[in-house]
Amino acid sequence: MSQLKKDMPDSKNNKGIDKVQPLIDQINHLIQLAIDKEEEHKQQLKKVHSNYQRSAKNLLHYRALRSLDLRELHQQLGDMGLSRLARAEGHVMTSLLSAKEILQAFQKEKKLQKPQQVISVKRARRLLLENTESLLGKPVEGRRTRIMVTLPSEAAKDFELVHALIEAGMNCARINCAHDDARVWEKMVQNVRTAAKKLDRECAIAMDLAGPKIRTGALVPGPQIRKYRPVKNRSGLIVSPLPVWLGPFPPKDTNLAHIPVESPLLEQLSEGDVLKFKDVRNKKRRITILEVTPEGCRASCPKTTFLETGLPMFRPGKVQLGPFYVAPLPAVEQPIPLIAGDKLILHKSSKAGEPAQYNRKGAKTEPAHISCTSPELFKWVKPDEPILFDDGKIEGIIQKVSEKELLIEIVQTPPGGTKLRADKGINLPKSDLHLSGLTTKDRKDLKFVCKHADVVNFSFVNSPQDVKDLLQELDELKAKDKLGIILKIETQAAFNTLTSILLEAMQVYPIGVMIARGDLAIETGWENIGRVQQEILALCHSAHLTDVWATQVLENLAKRGLPSRAEITDAVIAQRADCVMLNKGPYIIQAIRLLDTILKGMDPYRDKNVPMLPTMQLAGE
Repeated sequence: MSQLKKDMPDSKNNKGIDKVQPLIDQINHLIQLAIDKEEEHKQQLKKVHSNYQRSAKNLLHYRALRSLDLRELHQQLGDMGLSRLARAEGHVMTSLLSAKEILQAFQKEKKLQKPQQVISVKRARRLLLENTESLLGKPVEGRRTRIMVTLPSEAAKDFELVHALIEAGMNCARINCAHDDARVWEKMVQNVRTAAKKLDRECAIAMDLAGPKIRTGALVPGPQIRKYRPVKNRSGLIVSPLPVWLGPFPPKDTNLAHIPVESPLLEQLSEGDVLKFKDVRNKKRRITILEVTPEGCRASCPKTTFLETGLPMFRPGKVQLGPFYVAPLPAVEQPIPLIAGDKLILHKSSKAGEPAQYNRKGAKTEPAHISCTSPELFKWVKPDEPILFDDGKIEGIIQKVSEKELLIEIVQTPPGGTKLRADKGINLPKSDLHLSGLTTKDRKDLKFVCKHADVVNFSFVNSPQDVKDLLQELDELKAKDKLGIILKIETQAAFNTLTSILLEAMQVYPIGVMIARGDLAIETGWENIGRVQQEILALCHSAHLTDVWATQVLENLAKRGLPSRAEITDAVIAQRADCVMLNKGPYIIQAIRLLDTILKGMDPYRDKNVPMLPTMQLAGE
């Protein structure tokens, strides 16, 4: 507030006569700031879609207000019973003019006049509802917040699962193009469309472009070995044998551990037969056949067993069958163990990574090394910049930079250390990376998305230029006005340029914003993610844009069947958004039902507006 007073012209405040005039002067100054901000972006506003013209102006008005700390002014207005300015995101100019009009009425006993040609409170609310409906379809009875669910690969072949997801409350099915392929995606789309029609419900389809996600490369494969372990109690004693399936293909029953065996001799086995063998550790083991089918055999394994590709098994008896050979097993990944103080080389070469090497005396001779999926980043990073791996579990500092590799010192890991595996995310929150938001793969996948989806989720958008690239690509595919767009905000750069990104995207209709809290938390810092997500919600509300609250909502429930208290509270707060995203998991149906119940229960208390906050800061400040 002190900055606001400093920037304002002096007012003629006759003490004891006019205590209202200073507040009017302050509001006049804010009105002028908003007008100046609009004038500054006049050329850009001309490009904005007609449906977003007033919303884009209101976004700029809001940013003008948030360039100052308004808490003291809010308090002064609140003391007079005027609190509208504190909840002004969706209707900034209306709130300013209304507050000014009321203050002038106090001062001069002037009759109040309704502000003209600006977004009213009711219109702001209606604009948001209309825009969200255009993007994600109509809300269900009892809750305005939609539920988006990430489809697992099984959704391509399990129609009943998709039917159950929609029946439980899914309003939008999310398909991630980073996984599976067009053949699988098409089957997912067909199942969603068919199930929605059968249930007579709306269910939008949103497809995520993979984007320029930086990940660790492949590791040197280990032996083709798999461990089969029966259930044990806390004392380490076996409670029951492990149910297994012997056959060339995995079983339909996902509760059975698969032992791949390719042999026509399986059909000659009978219930009660026993296969005997020595496992990888030369331990005598046996497997008892419980049921024989044309596809394979249901069996039980009573002890912990290590199998490897090519291991023989025999059925002893009068007519000995076999040997039955274990078919190829996937190679065991050899992750890189890391603790604070270790050195790690990240290299441009695609050679497989491996752990540090030691001599016979235990002395380290070579540091661990691993590649990354974005070799172009080596041009942009600098020494002393932080680098994080695996959702921030491993933190390092770049010590040396060369054209071909980075030397990294690990400075923080979980207690006792951890292991770095292939295909884990890499974040460089302080590096000025010039990575394009639209990759070659994205451009290829976009052709499928335009043909089959309702919405494209644009991953890792970092700048207005990324948005331009997407719009140009959609224009070439003749889908610019046929596809909704959700901008995934998951980097510090995206948050810091969000207003410009939104104005660029508002050239088309409809659009929305996803708060991708996973990468965003790593990029902006754990201590800042709460503030950052609130700022994104406020900016979306000021532009009347649909916002999606994503990442780890009811994660424990979806994956383990039991929610934590903290994630229940998170789900309650998430109802302030227009859509909440759930990730896949074995208990996803239960998660959808619980979220549906929470959102319906909280809907009467729903209030997207938040009090006017301090000066808006960039992430990292």
